[in-house]
Amino acid sequence: MYCPKPNPLSSLRLFCFPYAGGGALNFRTWSQGLPVGVEVCAVELPGRGKRILEAPFTQALPLVQAIARALLPYLDEPFAFFGHSMGALVSFEVARLLRREYGMSPVHLFVSGRSAPQLPAKEPPIHALPEPAFIEELRRLNGTPEAVLENVELMELLLPILRADFAVLETYVYAAEPPLQCPITAFGGLQDVKVSVERLEAWRQQTSADFSRQMLPGDHFFVQSAQPLLLQFLSRKLDSISRASGKSE
Repeated sequence: MYCPKPNPLSSLRLFCFPYAGGGALNFRTWSQGLPVGVEVCAVELPGRGKRILEAPFTQALPLVQAIARALLPYLDEPFAFFGHSMGALVSFEVARLLRREYGMSPVHLFVSGRSAPQLPAKEPPIHALPEPAFIEELRRLNGTPEAVLENVELMELLLPILRADFAVLETYVYAAEPPLQCPITAFGGLQDVKVSVERLEAWRQQTSADFSRQMLPGDHFFVQSAQPLLLQFLSRKLDSISRASGKSE
């Protein structure tokens, strides 16, 4: 777990789950744009950051189980989850595992740039494609800078991580369970051709509490291009959660 700005006076922890190929450093500045009572803790997956020497997971269930175990020591105060793309799916499954095995729940689940988990994939898998075709798919997704895609040495490091992350997504099998009891907010990109409004709206079926959807300017990686706006929406929601619990700073 990576908490870039530890906050012993926090009243709420926000655990952030990265997209495929991403890491905890993607969230290193988030605490600057969120309420002072929120402590940001980013999930660091094997194969990146300080865990670069560890083999990445290639299946969802073992990954979710490992993350849940790592989170337990940090769940001593109210907590919320935010996940983008792969992170949205993983955070959802971690929330379900915590409910099943520990009777615990986040106070809110924020999912971003990801179709609802019960919907079948609309695109063919890419994780086992030959390298040139795989890189071309990464280019199409627009989440990896062109300078990185053209850097042979850097791509040698990144490709195994990216293939593993896409394997997690593409071998995932949804299992029906009762809806979560925490509210869900779904964020989407107005120009995201991967995730339509309808596929975001389907997250509504995964909660028995409130559901809301917010569309932001940008493609699939609006989480980067529209980050200030995203953090504004998150701040308002997290502040209202703190006020509702009577722990607002």
